[in-house]
Amino acid sequence: MTLRGRLTAAFLVVVLGPVLLGAFFVGATLSTVDRSRATERLGLAAAGVRTSVDALCQQLRAAADAVALATDPLGRSRVADQVVGRGLAAAVRIADPAGDTRYATAGGPTRPWQDCAGPPAGPVGALAAEVRLRDPAGADLGAVAAAQPVDPAFVARLAAVTGVGVTLLDDPGRITHTTEDQGVRAAVLAAARRADGDRVTGTGDGRYVRRVGPSPGQPLPLVLSVPGERPPGLYGGLLAAVALAALLAVLAAWRLARVTTRPLVELAGAVDRVAHGDLTARVPVRSRDEIGRLADAFNRMTRETGSYVAALTSSRDQLRNHLAVLGDTLASTHDLQRILRVILDSAIAATGARAGAVLLLDGDGVLVGQCVEGLTGRWPTGEPADPATLRVPVGAGVVGAVAATGEPLRGRWAPPDAPAGEPSCETYVAVPFAAPGAAESRGPDRPGHPPADGDPPAPPGGALGVLALYDRLGGHEFDDDDLVTLRTFAGHAAVAVENVRVHEEAQRLSLTDPLTGLWNYRYLRESIRREVERANRFGRMLSVLALDLDRFKDVNDTWGHAAGDAVLVEFARRVRGVIREVDLAFRQGGEEFVVLLPETDARGATIVAERLGAVVRDQPVPVEGHGDEPVRVPVTVSIGIAVYPDHAAGGQQVLDAADDALYAAKAAGRDGYRLAPVPDPAPTQEIPVVAATVSPPDGLPRAGTADPTGTAQGGASSGPHPPRQSRGR
Repeated sequence: MTLRGRLTAAFLVVVLGPVLLGAFFVGATLSTVDRSRATERLGLAAAGVRTSVDALCQQLRAAADAVALATDPLGRSRVADQVVGRGLAAAVRIADPAGDTRYATAGGPTRPWQDCAGPPAGPVGALAAEVRLRDPAGADLGAVAAAQPVDPAFVARLAAVTGVGVTLLDDPGRITHTTEDQGVRAAVLAAARRADGDRVTGTGDGRYVRRVGPSPGQPLPLVLSVPGERPPGLYGGLLAAVALAALLAVLAAWRLARVTTRPLVELAGAVDRVAHGDLTARVPVRSRDEIGRLADAFNRMTRETGSYVAALTSSRDQLRNHLAVLGDTLASTHDLQRILRVILDSAIAATGARAGAVLLLDGDGVLVGQCVEGLTGRWPTGEPADPATLRVPVGAGVVGAVAATGEPLRGRWAPPDAPAGEPSCETYVAVPFAAPGAAESRGPDRPGHPPADGDPPAPPGGALGVLALYDRLGGHEFDDDDLVTLRTFAGHAAVAVENVRVHEEAQRLSLTDPLTGLWNYRYLRESIRREVERANRFGRMLSVLALDLDRFKDVNDTWGHAAGDAVLVEFARRVRGVIREVDLAFRQGGEEFVVLLPETDARGATIVAERLGAVVRDQPVPVEGHGDEPVRVPVTVSIGIAVYPDHAAGGQQVLDAADDALYAAKAAGRDGYRLAPVPDPAPTQEIPVVAATVSPPDGLPRAGTADPTGTAQGGASSGPHPPRQSRGR
């Protein structure tokens, strides 16, 4: 056995032993805890059953005593009917001393009746309490018996009181009534037959069973059962955990053995290379132990015999380190074009190339040039107007093949029969670059995501682009060292591109509401300023809608905040479905929303407000209620409308005017809209208005112009069908 094999075996023995013992201990502990909890629950349930039966027997005994207190037979029969009528007993039977029935209420339960104080005797039709009748002299006049049926409803009540499954047995041990499911009855009955006294037994499917009675005061033979709380598939999970631990242990052992023996393998390989005349061989010094000192001595020996090669290698290593520092600095900026330009220029300088290009993958599976250098006279389509004219499909040519396979390529140029749109050259080197960590999540061979026919080949590992260099100075081909150097620059390019994308995504998230997906209050302040400036510049109107869900606090208080969130999300979806693509919807906070309608007059704004009110009012929002069925919550919205520049002279003022109109809509009874009144004095800011504008008959301000035929031009339409906004942003 090799040294690596011996180290692996030793590590597995040390690790897997405690893992197996731990799994056994966990399984045994969980089983013990589960049985203990089930025993406790069954004990409480048994006490509840005894209490319930005893309470029923006392009730029946009191009913029989009430009948027995009557002094004459007619009175006893009347009292018996009253007892049954009041529900104190299901039936009352009055018998003479010989046991013959003198009077019995109608509709009594079937016989036999089990006496509460007597021993069990066969099947039980009802539970009864008997009181002897005696005259003042003490002579026996018979007996009064009050009974309550022992039927499925009675057993179900016991199960509801105790919270466990209840089964009533007859004398041979067969099931009379039960609340158990059909699939577990046989297992529960088999376990009950094994039970002895108050001992708890288990079934094969994880249930626990205990017998209760018959005993004094509780003459019913009952079986109680509860499901175990042990997680399903516990032992299977433990076996899977042990198997996973074993796999991880094997991997860790292999890794540990590899790391331990790797310096020796490297030293043996370096000695071999030196023996064949390669004086550039070096052994990494990974530690300061004996192997590390041996490697250090070997490196000093080769360095002394190959000083020129060592000096050249040291110089190149220093250059790579400096470029790595430069790459870290560039990765912290967000000017992508500048970053890629610095990376390309540094790569050209480090490798001695004459030309190069950085290409990024677009959404259509095409590599598009971002920055180029030295490609004058090499361009496939003449002199380029900009780098974006360099377009290479994934899988086509050298650059496309690098992006498709994820493997770097270098060599001499061999022009294909059909040029792929790449620059002409004599020698080349090209390496792909991808976002860090993308290989695990964006690979083309993910299970369940096969590529569709006709789709462009997906670059492995989520490739972002390709860094390519052309024609090394001196006419030599690019070597492996150049490939390593170019990989470093490609890594910097990947980090830079990913940082820019993360930065852009962070900016987007900072301006949107995470719950509804609408723009947030921060973007509202910026947008109202921008839209007011645009309306002022072009002499147009800007309508502002302030929206507030009516009585939204009642939704949260009644159905919970999760239901409130569902209402907000659905309301935002409906708002997006009503407004146009150019309109902007914001969540100002809580249940308050704002909608900006550029180039929209008051008439158009009222039409949008009416549609918003209707689409919210007519369709209650389904939310999860306290039960299993969803609840449809009726929702209404109050809307305040203000128009710039008719109602305010600035962005904040028009928001305030819309907010005041919203309060007016609330005060008017909610579920409606109100238009802000024109202030007195009117806003003093001068707004350019087209000369052809005329006031409409209804007196509401309109945006846009009018031609001689009366057709509105420019601005938002105030007709019945304004343009719809596409759903989602």
